[in-house]
Amino acid sequence: MTIDYKITLDDNHEFNYRVELDRSYDPLQAGEAPRWTRLEHEQCSNCPLNKDLHDHCPAAVDLYRVIEDFRGLPAFQKAKVRVITPEREYYKEVSLETGLRSLLGVLMATSACPMLCRLKPMAQQHLPFASNQEFILRTVSLYLMRQYYNLREGRHADWELKGLIKNYQQLQLVNQAFWQRILATCEGDSNLKAFLSFFSMASSVSYSLEAQLSKLRPLVMSSSSEYGLL
Repeated sequence: MTIDYKITLDDNHEFNYRVELDRSYDPLQAGEAPRWTRLEHEQCSNCPLNKDLHDHCPAAVDLYRVIEDFRGLPAFQKAKVRVITPEREYYKEVSLETGLRSLLGVLMATSACPMLCRLKPMAQQHLPFASNQEFILRTVSLYLMRQYYNLREGRHADWELKGLIKNYQQLQLVNQAFWQRILATCEGDSNLKAFLSFFSMASSVSYSLEAQLSKLRPLVMSSSSEYGLL
């Protein structure tokens, strides 16, 4: 399964990326990566990888080409972004920050990072340019579906979402370390703001999930939704 991104800034600047969702770590690509992608450089405090066995951060290796392509460009610059998934095609004219947030997010979630791979189910149902409300709705829905299958298969079902909050608290540690990793290498603000926007959405799960769910209550508790009507 692949997702294709085409980001067009003007007639002379078009960038194309193909994201393989089931890709594995590529040592050859890592060998070409810059120094800031090495595992020991701002390694996450909860990273389970051993730097003696892994030279580079898997997520950083997947991201560095995109970061270098847009280094020095302002976040507010307009871009035409086309996203092609196996099911459908999306197109939107957005700020470069918004387009990059979507691309960087799916790259991180499908990397070989043992922490970020928890987001892979979200990437497999990729929704480009998602709002924070859409992000929360999809995150919680997928987690609750997993609890349903846990219950059916005789395992503990976490209906109170405690495990979800704990998972995102761990991802917050990854986000904080990754921010420090790319802070020095990003000369412009397009990459930085895209990462910050992505991290802010993720932090809303660990820090303000109850508040976010309160905003969604009118959507799921309307009279039509109660009876499963559209």
